[in-house]
Amino acid sequence: MPLFPIDTSDRKEIGRTGEKVSAIGLGTWSIRDPHRAFEALVYAVELGIDNIDTAEMYGDGSAEELVGRVLRAVGREKLFVTTKLLPHRFRDEDLAEKAMRASLRRLGVKTVDLVLIHWPDTIASIEKQIRVLESLAEKGYTRYIGVSNFDAALLEEALSYTRKHEIVADQVHYSVAHREPERGLLQLAIERGVTLQAYTPLERGMVARYDLLKKIGEKYGKTPAQVALNYLISRPRVIAIPKTERKERVEEIVGAMGWRLKPEDIEAIEAWRP
Repeated sequence: MPLFPIDTSDRKEIGRTGEKVSAIGLGTWSIRDPHRAFEALVYAVELGIDNIDTAEMYGDGSAEELVGRVLRAVGREKLFVTTKLLPHRFRDEDLAEKAMRASLRRLGVKTVDLVLIHWPDTIASIEKQIRVLESLAEKGYTRYIGVSNFDAALLEEALSYTRKHEIVADQVHYSVAHREPERGLLQLAIERGVTLQAYTPLERGMVARYDLLKKIGEKYGKTPAQVALNYLISRPRVIAIPKTERKERVEEIVGAMGWRLKPEDIEAIEAWRP
């Protein structure tokens, strides 16, 4: 049997909010061609992807501006927007509020759906960071709060400090080639109702080279990338957030949904070491 129950839904709940989004979203890290990326993101929404990830540090804010253009093109209600603030912002409420307002201006919105601490700050305590993070929700800048790059121990600590707002997500590096989250973090997320957002799920295209994924894909008429994404969204509480600037790749990404790998193929990937 696979290590975790197979989740067959292409709609994933955000934390325990009752709100669901597509099992695959799109990221905006390292955009090279904003015009092509804009077209790809709008096309993704047309094909049913309804969540997008960005951050204040991506392109020094230009990624948030790109997402803002997409929101104006498709309609704010069509996308669940996640953004991330740099760790040092969470040392002080005023710092965080100033950065949050700048992000909202670039996005062209009054509030985001989810804001994350981009990675744990090394100076402020986890308790302090969570207090400041919660203040952003208290002031109406974000609907939900979460973290990024928090391992199981840090996530558990962060969860212990929440008061009025639950941590609904932890965004981490997770792929068929980087399965560290399966060593404790994913189980914790399942137990505590936290959604994992898997970044770099295609390892910048490297998954296309893996013979095992090619072999498995042939059985389903799917590409290695589609197999790699399907493996992730087959996990409970996991959303994959690949990045692309090409419309044809959007079609491939969307094609990773609507089906599921069989248990034996999931087990083969679990036992495999790239």
